[in-house]
Amino acid sequence: MPVNENYLARFEPGNTYHVYNKTNNREQLFRSDENYYYFLDQYHSYISPIADTYAWNLLPNHFHFMIKIKSLDDIISYVRSLEEHTKAQHDYLQYNDTNALLLSQFKRFFTGYAMAFNNMFNRTGNLFYRTFKRIEITSDEQFTQTLIYIHANAQKHKLVKDFTMHPWTSYHSIISDKPTKLLRDEVLEWFGGKERFINTHRSQAEYYYPFPGSIEDGAD
Repeated sequence: MPVNENYLARFEPGNTYHVYNKTNNREQLFRSDENYYYFLDQYHSYISPIADTYAWNLLPNHFHFMIKIKSLDDIISYVRSLEEHTKAQHDYLQYNDTNALLLSQFKRFFTGYAMAFNNMFNRTGNLFYRTFKRIEITSDEQFTQTLIYIHANAQKHKLVKDFTMHPWTSYHSIISDKPTKLLRDEVLEWFGGKERFINTHRSQAEYYYPFPGSIEDGAD
């Protein structure tokens, strides 16, 4: 079944996106803490050099990220710094097609994780649903809603009664003072500080989640 084009936004420098995907047949994406850590390590290896991260959440059979693509100059500088280039990276230096580069990086990210996962659990076949979704964030309201939607997703799926009990989400890093790769300062400033960030999440999570698809149709 074809994916709605609304969920296949083009990646462009400086723009913000909600990126998410799920496993085939609702298989487990993570079977141990080691899997969660490796998944995040792979994400940072392939995606973080090209996109900054506002928020993320890892669930048993799917994931969510909210990212901001870096500037054209920053991406070019990164690709030029590499000692060896993939075909997509080589093409980027000629054509500056950020969408093609990000699609290639995400494919390498998913493939690398799936291969390691399959090897660890003696599994074969595709792990991820073939076409991952990406929705461009185009308004202030959508930015706020999507960020809360991501952080409270475990509550939506009734994995926990309170979204703050789910450990594999960037919510905990944002309210922490520990070093982070997230755009934490930008997020806290957006909400007007840590206290308002926490209060808004608690009040809005209860508002959004009784309504399936209240943020965008097709989101898991």
